Amino acid sequence: MLTVDQREQIRRAYYVEGKSIRQIAREGRRDRRTVRKALRDAGPPRYTLKEPRARPVLAPFVVLIDTWLKEDLSRPPKQRHTAQRIFERLVEEHRFKGGESTVREYVREHRPIQRQVFIPLSYEPGEDAQCDFGESWIELGGRQTAVQILCMRLCYSKMAFVMAFPHQRQEAFLEGMQQAFRFFGGVPARVWFDRLAQAVKRSLVGQRPHEQESFVAFRSHYLFEGVFCNPGEAHEKGLIENLVGYMRRHFFVPLPDVDSFDELNAHLAARCRTETERRLRGEQATIGEMWEEEKPRLRPLPSRAFPCCRTVPVKPNRLSLVTFETNRYSVPVEQAIHTLYLRAYVDKVEISDGVGLIALHKRSYAREQDVLDLWHYLPLLRERPGAMDHARPFKTWSRPPAFDQYLAALRRRLPQRTATLQFLEVLEMTRKHPLSEVTAAVERTIESGSLTPDTVSYFLKTAVACRQFAVPVLASAPSCPQVQHRDLSQYSLLIGR
Repeated sequence: MLTVDQREQIRRAYYVEGKSIRQIAREGRRDRRTVRKALRDAGPPRYTLKEPRARPVLAPFVVLIDTWLKEDLSRPPKQRHTAQRIFERLVEEHRFKGGESTVREYVREHRPIQRQVFIPLSYEPGEDAQCDFGESWIELGGRQTAVQILCMRLCYSKMAFVMAFPHQRQEAFLEGMQQAFRFFGGVPARVWFDRLAQAVKRSLVGQRPHEQESFVAFRSHYLFEGVFCNPGEAHEKGLIENLVGYMRRHFFVPLPDVDSFDELNAHLAARCRTETERRLRGEQATIGEMWEEEKPRLRPLPSRAFPCCRTVPVKPNRLSLVTFETNRYSVPVEQAIHTLYLRAYVDKVEISDGVGLIALHKRSYAREQDVLDLWHYLPLLRERPGAMDHARPFKTWSRPPAFDQYLAALRRRLPQRTATLQFLEVLEMTRKHPLSEVTAAVERTIESGSLTPDTVSYFLKTAVACRQFAVPVLASAPSCPQVQHRDLSQYSLLIGR
């Protein structure tokens, strides 16, 4: 068989030097048919079997293997025959005596290949966006933690937005979309989703899904159309599927080391803005330039934000606590007999009586935790001052040291019940004034030696008055006033008259 170099020599002798096929064959001592074959094709030699290679051991089972492979086309992709499984079945069920490598080679050559073919798509500005969740890992407070990432992408400009959450619950889903609309500067006409449980109660293939009421209210607030892909057809929203992988490889490698979700989301928003400088393959402009072109086509944002939360009715127990997701949150003791409404946001929990807000807590994602607010129990502590030292709301309250010093000083001077009541009266002042100002007033009270609540109130009012009536000092003004010197002898003359 001729090598590539020998073929080149034959072709050069014929086409460049003008030699005949007969002369080339005689000089190279080759057959004329070999010379003609080299003149027809300059490529490397290829060996072609004239007849299929014989498989004496496998041949009786070829039809059976082909049948299994053909049946697999109608089976779930993750439950189809592998070459190893075919070999195992041949040995167990049909006493096959051949080797596994023989079966592997045959399956590799004869397995039917279903290659999907897609249609190139084109989008108009402001018309479509795609949304989905993904998962990544971060270093949160020195501990490796899994976080859920909501991703949204405008289909025309390919501008992306990603935001991290501790979970994929509905409040995170709605909050992420709301923040994405703010980031984009408007609302697209349509948003494409999977049939995710945060938006869909139940759905059947080929039918419009039955949507969650909260999602319908959110969609109505922002006036976009929700489009749901068919189950198992991720290619219907390929732009967002690609973004999830791109985000995980570029935004989370190496793992971001942060102390809070606010810090992480600020980092992700900054990374999204750097994407405006990229120009994708096949586009004539950068993502940022196409985004500026798309912004005027987006629907304007509503004047008010949608409350992205879950609302559930709750009933306080005898400890003035309401339960949500195994955790207990305190409410004012005056509300302990009413049915209340708890609104769970991603980062906070609000409790209302149907008219106004009565309690606000940071949301806890631990289990069986008590989230207490000392001020909810102050009226009850005034009735039972003897219970304060053992009251969990007071013991868990993170307070400045000045308050403990003030309480100890009161108890050295007054009976314990009276001292506790006066201390609770000072605590009431933190309802109307910042804790830092009350702390400063308490410190001055301790220094003065007069430990009554009236003294604390006096120093507090003095600090407030100084802050309200303080005159701003001009930068060009002298630091100290200039006093003019007078001749005092003039006053003596006046007295003499």
